[in-house]
Amino acid sequence: MRRLLKETTMLQLAPETERLARRVAARVGRAPDEVIRATLQREATALGIAPPPGRKRMTVEEMLALGDKVTALPLLDRRSPQEIAVELDAL
Repeated sequence: MRRLLKETTMLQLAPETERLARRVAARVGRAPDEVIRATLQREATALGIAPPPGRKRMTVEEMLALGDKVTALPLLDRRSPQEIAVELDAL
């Protein structure tokens, strides 16, 4: 059974893992830390435990601008919310 490390504990990489990270880093011209971080980011994103890199939370100003943009769109369904709800309940 694998032992889980506390978050405050530094990770100790196996020598073969470190060698592989250094070889890949040398091939792509990046630091080993960057290669490892990018690989972990891809894995975390695929598992749904981290957002994709570069994706950030919207600021209040961006949210308000989006709201203005959406409210400027034409209204496609002129029924009242109650009429729509009644129709959905009938399904």
